[in-house]
Amino acid sequence: MKVLVTGASGQLGVDIVKVIQAKGHEVLGCDRQTLDITNLEQCQQVITSFGPEVIIHCAAYTAVDAAETDIDGAYLVNAVGTRNIVIAAEAVQAKVIYISTDYVFDGQGIHPYHEYDNTDPQSIYGKSKRAGEVLTQSLSSRYFIVRTSWVYGLHGNNFVKTMLKLGQEKPQLKVVHDQKGSPTYTVDLASFLTELMETEKYGVYHASNSESCTWYEFTQEIFKQAVDILGVDMQAILEPCATNEFPRPAPRPANSVMEHLSIRTNGFTDIRSWQEGLTAFLQESQNDK
Repeated sequence: MKVLVTGASGQLGVDIVKVIQAKGHEVLGCDRQTLDITNLEQCQQVITSFGPEVIIHCAAYTAVDAAETDIDGAYLVNAVGTRNIVIAAEAVQAKVIYISTDYVFDGQGIHPYHEYDNTDPQSIYGKSKRAGEVLTQSLSSRYFIVRTSWVYGLHGNNFVKTMLKLGQEKPQLKVVHDQKGSPTYTVDLASFLTELMETEKYGVYHASNSESCTWYEFTQEIFKQAVDILGVDMQAILEPCATNEFPRPAPRPANSVMEHLSIRTNGFTDIRSWQEGLTAFLQESQNDK
């Protein structure tokens, strides 16, 4: 298949391009230099010229706190940019996979969110990503909306890399213990997307590594595995703390855990646990040195 990936130089995009190429597909990876998604004419020109059968739309405005004041910027990329991609995709009859987020929910529920729960984003980032979902559903005749959470990978800055660094440098670390979610390794998500794109099982999906934890519990496991796999000395003493001890411009969801209802009901194999994903990441990061 011919696959076009937007945001191809980002943390998720790099791994998606690699995984899809390894499966033998022809891939055109576009970064912001080669494709300005906010420019409709350029989207139409690039997409028409390549003629993809699938577009995986990873490009997004993801600066959660900055979005609270840069409202136009967030909507320009996440809403208008998504509309442009979908319109150009429809013209060549391409499937669209839109990468969305747990931030489309209010984050206050006590149960994991499934795909058909009502959305109620609380931040500008979440609202702009939800706008992208609505435009995808309205304008595409063959779409997959894939919501994910707590993403990390080899390419780019992320929570795991930060904790590995701070754990070796700081005597003490406070980590939030009242926000719960499912960490997601980019390679695992990319593998699921590759499987999904080869089907016509359209709709909304929640895709993260299985099981859940708090940021504090995630950090505990990062430290434990770093010692076991990387052989590094994590000197920092971990302390749990509350979200209100680290006030941020954008509200953070207390509950980001998402049910994988669509994965199960559409006959896909569920994604492995977040602990296994973390092990694979650390092993890969060691091999990458």
